[in-house]
Amino acid sequence: MGRLVVVSNRVGPMKDTGKAGGLAVALVDALTSSGGLWFGWSGKISEEGTFGPFQQQKTKSVQLVQIDMNQADHDGFYAGYANRTLWPVLHYRLDLAVFDRAFENGYRHVNERFASRLHPLLQQDDFVWVHDYHFMPLAATLRQMEVKVPIGFFLHIPFPAPEVLAALPNAGALIRTMLAYDVIGFQTSRDAANFRRFVVDELGGTKGAGGVVKLQDRQVLVKAYPIGIDAEAFARFPETPDAQRNSARLAKQLAGRRQIVGVDRIDYTKGLPERFRAFARLLEDYPENQGQVSLMQVAPPSRAELDAYIDIRRELEGLTGHVNSRFSQLDWTPIRFLARAFPRRVLAGIYRSSHVGLVTPLRDGMNLVAKEYVAAQAPEDPGVLVLSRFAGAAEGMPEAISVNPYSDEDVARGLQRALTMPLDERRARWQPMFDRLCREDAKNWSSSFVADLMASRREVGASLTAA
Repeated sequence: MGRLVVVSNRVGPMKDTGKAGGLAVALVDALTSSGGLWFGWSGKISEEGTFGPFQQQKTKSVQLVQIDMNQADHDGFYAGYANRTLWPVLHYRLDLAVFDRAFENGYRHVNERFASRLHPLLQQDDFVWVHDYHFMPLAATLRQMEVKVPIGFFLHIPFPAPEVLAALPNAGALIRTMLAYDVIGFQTSRDAANFRRFVVDELGGTKGAGGVVKLQDRQVLVKAYPIGIDAEAFARFPETPDAQRNSARLAKQLAGRRQIVGVDRIDYTKGLPERFRAFARLLEDYPENQGQVSLMQVAPPSRAELDAYIDIRRELEGLTGHVNSRFSQLDWTPIRFLARAFPRRVLAGIYRSSHVGLVTPLRDGMNLVAKEYVAAQAPEDPGVLVLSRFAGAAEGMPEAISVNPYSDEDVARGLQRALTMPLDERRARWQPMFDRLCREDAKNWSSSFVADLMASRREVGASLTAA
């Protein structure tokens, strides 16, 4: 096996910073085991931008290489097309998408610049693994530069139905560029099927065996690779001093009451206003929970400069005030809204202290919080996961209580079922989920994708020999 080259919008760190989830945590093991290069944006804005010097850092087996962007590139590529156009479209939110030709041009330009800077770093035996919606056309530019190494792509967010994606101007051209990859991975079988259907229905391609799609001279493997976590390691976090210290503080505050927990970035895809309304419905429809059950929502800010995120935070603060003023008692506050991040070990303690994990995105690629909540539970007395049917995690966690996040009545009913579930049923639901998380962990996710990417090299070599 050659060197693994990872390309993503942000790079590293190689060591766990203690923050929850994310691409970095999932990729570290793959890079350290094979050795390789991690290439991406530095997160900095400079006058030289992508023409500036590399910023490099070396660990034992992995080289981190980063470049800056200038302000125009950031505004068009990152704040513009990636987050104002692709993000809402891929999450089925056409009503929030901004279709601006300048954004599209900026996105294409930055992909070309990143390909140009990456090209001289590549070696003949490399495997390139590109991540997420920021770099969908990157492989096409590399192919124009005569790069012949296997290149794979993994989308961490949803891929919508063709009828939705077709609303994106030049959607067909964008998906054609993606066919320059040898392997394209998605979080769920539904997302992979949506991509294949777009190639067939919109571009005139055909389906082959095993998830392959064909268009003209291109044959690409399109497949689901559900991302996992290191479940066994996360299961040990609640026993760490940080987790136990914070769990003790939480237990003192709860004073025997029960807690529902949600952990999400502030983002319109996460269904947070709908969640707060559903919790209020729980208190209305099942009044025995008043004074006995609270909701803790941990919600770190995300893309705070965009109007949609400013609006949603304001709405959440207003909903928190409304629910608390309506239902609060002298010694009980219904909703605790914490707009900040916590280290993963602290979150693990919060998860274990919470009788219910509430994960109700309106649409999500996977949602690792659902998996972390399950991994953090005490086997002898596990909590219950209430999970949106529209989260990617729902495909691999059938034992969770599935709810429709658009219906506050359905979510409230699911919460009540979780709160009243007997211990034997909680154990019976938790154990198979935990066992599956241990089998289908982050290492399995990366190794299965890389194995298929390696196989694509063998197939190319065989076809060249036959020719």
